[in-house]
Amino acid sequence: HTRPEGPPPPRGVVQPSPQPGSLREAPRSSRPRAPPQAAQLPRETGHFQGVYEEGPCGWGRLAPRALQLCNNAEGYLAAYSLLAIFQGIVVNGLVNVSISTIEKRYELNSSLTGLISSSYDIAFCVLSLFVSFFGERGHKPRWLAFSSFMLGLGSLVFSLPHFCSGTYHYGSKIEETCQILGTNAANLTCNASTKSSLSNYLYVFILGQLLLGVGGTPLYTLGTAFIDDSVPKYKSSLYIGIGYAMSLLGPAIGYVLGGQLLNIYIDVHLQESAEIDPDDPRWLGAWWIAFLLCSFATWLLIIPFSCFPKHLPGTAKIQAEKISETHNDGSKELVEDKNIGKSFKDFPLALLILLRNPVFMCLIVAAATEALIATGFATFLPKFIEHQFSQSSSFSATLGGLVLIPGAALGQIISGILISKYKMDCKNIIKFILGTCSVALLLNTVFLFAKCGNEPFAGVSETYNGTGTLWNLTAPCNTDCNCLRSFYYPVCGRDEIQYFSPCFAGCTSSTSEKRKRTYHNCSCVGKPPRLPEVNVAYEAIPGKCRAQCMLLPVFLGFFFFTVVFTFMAVTPTTVAILRCVPDKQRSFALGVQSLFLRLLGTIPGPIFFGVAIDNSCTLWDVNECKTQGACWVYDNTRMAYMLIGISAACKVLTIFFVVVAFCLYKAPSSSSVSLEKNAEMASGIHV
Repeated sequence: HTRPEGPPPPRGVVQPSPQPGSLREAPRSSRPRAPPQAAQLPRETGHFQGVYEEGPCGWGRLAPRALQLCNNAEGYLAAYSLLAIFQGIVVNGLVNVSISTIEKRYELNSSLTGLISSSYDIAFCVLSLFVSFFGERGHKPRWLAFSSFMLGLGSLVFSLPHFCSGTYHYGSKIEETCQILGTNAANLTCNASTKSSLSNYLYVFILGQLLLGVGGTPLYTLGTAFIDDSVPKYKSSLYIGIGYAMSLLGPAIGYVLGGQLLNIYIDVHLQESAEIDPDDPRWLGAWWIAFLLCSFATWLLIIPFSCFPKHLPGTAKIQAEKISETHNDGSKELVEDKNIGKSFKDFPLALLILLRNPVFMCLIVAAATEALIATGFATFLPKFIEHQFSQSSSFSATLGGLVLIPGAALGQIISGILISKYKMDCKNIIKFILGTCSVALLLNTVFLFAKCGNEPFAGVSETYNGTGTLWNLTAPCNTDCNCLRSFYYPVCGRDEIQYFSPCFAGCTSSTSEKRKRTYHNCSCVGKPPRLPEVNVAYEAIPGKCRAQCMLLPVFLGFFFFTVVFTFMAVTPTTVAILRCVPDKQRSFALGVQSLFLRLLGTIPGPIFFGVAIDNSCTLWDVNECKTQGACWVYDNTRMAYMLIGISAACKVLTIFFVVVAFCLYKAPSSSSVSLEKNAEMASGIHV
């Protein structure tokens, strides 16, 4: 036997054993051995690169045996899920629940609080490309330890204004009833409001959100890619689906936790001495407590992430068994030959390779249009339920959460299970996305038949017992009351007509029994329409009138399945993106995806939905300075048609780009797949 020409085989790769007596047989002690806890994997025949540094779970030499029970994909998934839950609690739960309280406490308008909400996405957009590019070859679990630290720091900074702004002074109460002989709040003159120093805390809130954005960036780029690295291909979708579902559990917990804490007075030590209760419009809840708790809880997750090795045990074997499904456009060979991604100078070329991948770009645009719908409904579904079906804001928020959160989580888990069970390849995954989006488009028609007309509203859709005019809240029965247009406190009269406030209903007195208030001597309220000869014990009660439309259960049922099928496309889209790009660009691809999702989806989504809903407004808040504020009453039919128009347009765009991705995708040639299989069979891997 003679030695074949060419360089010696790389260290760590065992060649096929020669026949006894062969000149190639060497003593066992002289054979090259692989470095401990490392393995080199075949990418193509004759080429081996990429050392997977597997190791024990611990900190250097400190690696307790008990920790090794968590040194697997399941242990990492548990830590990842906890971090995703806490991130969801703070960013998508507590911030949204607390934003109205922060507005009142620090005298901020909605445009400024909108800037606070957008600061997270701004930080994410700026950092996602760089974090995903540099973290691709780095120690991903340690990046998530950094993520835990920054999320905790952002939560702590966000709560700091409470400790620096002093005690809250709630002032005097606005009179809600008609005070004909007295001086009402409406008699106040319009004065240019002086800017309060409290508004300067806006910059602290923005800083907190920016820090939260820095912490959230590695979670959904490097963290997701690490899951895909550590499990077999057919299990990847299941693990990613579980992780994403846990991220949806966070907002649900955040809403419940934040809502309960808002029933505690903002200055906890003054709770007993406060003369107001949660029903008082001047009440502010303890919004800051949950941020403080989540800050320290998130910091505890630094411990498990810091002890994970760079690659989990078995990663080398898993990677060797995977067959590339990269879109066959030459990008895989270019990345491998030039070893792109090793230094910062490769950044422009690495980005260009992804942007020139048509399948990847089509999937990203499809995901962005889906994100636009999801964020739009997550923001405005409670408002739609409140006005369409005449429900209270708190009850509407609860119903919205019960539909959105379980539906989204169920959709992502189901899709992960189906893809894992049937071991779908990239082509079939794209076909699966197309099917779920088509079903969701059909279910979106729920807005066409599960909508309600407007309930009678005095001064808007009804006159005051034949007096006054439409679109004018003032009538002869309440002219002398000098009611305040900026104080919206709806009441339902015994005539089953809604009034803007007790003052506009002409009510001059009220009684309270077991915290249930009723209004009397209401000059604008007529007789009950059904039993006009029977006197009832009240003339008006707080809240909107009971809705005559009974389609709410039908709407919630259909919309739940719409949410399920919409989110059934989320996990498959992520998996397809990971499959259609070169292996060394998977984290970077998720970073590019996150950037486009925010620029084209999550940031403009609430804006588009908000503009559409505002266009259906029929009664605006106007204060004593004639400044337009929030909308009080909407045209329900117009609102429903506007929402289905946006949803249908986005769904059609999604389906179009998924179809294009399906048509353009080219699987690797059979020859290259055969070469990879032969290389795997001919190679031994030391771990």
